Amino acid sequence: MKIEEEIKGIFRNEYHKARINIYYTNSYLSNKFLKLVEKHTLTPTQYNILRILRHVYPNTASQVYIKERLLDKNSDVSRITDRLLAKKLITSIECNEDRRKKDIKITSEGLDLIAGLDNCETKLDEQLYNLTAEEVVLLNQLLDKIRH
Repeated sequence: MKIEEEIKGIFRNEYHKARINIYYTNSYLSNKFLKLVEKHTLTPTQYNILRILRHVYPNTASQVYIKERLLDKNSDVSRITDRLLAKKLITSIECNEDRRKKDIKITSEGLDLIAGLDNCETKLDEQLYNLTAEEVVLLNQLLDKIRH
């Protein structure tokens, strides 16, 4: 469905329409993802942190490393890792050089949970299956260009 029909709106120009379309589509995909991870008592940012930690496993990652890789750069990594720690999905080790810093490692429970959620990623990918492979490449190029 076209964005004009979705939100029943009028746009100043095609740039305005594109910006609103990006916001709306992000919200649409984010809400679908939220519904999938909520079933496992996770937030999207908690899921993102577990995904990052799985990538570096069996090594640890600093909170700075995690923050650099998060999709939401405004997230409070300390607070979120505290919640994951309480759920026993990660462990936290104080850094010897600086006790304020912590090295974070995903637990076996965290690995099991994130492995069980791999199909969530696949289900979200299906939202883009109505695009051809070439269109997906072009979409990625255009989105990268917007941020450049």
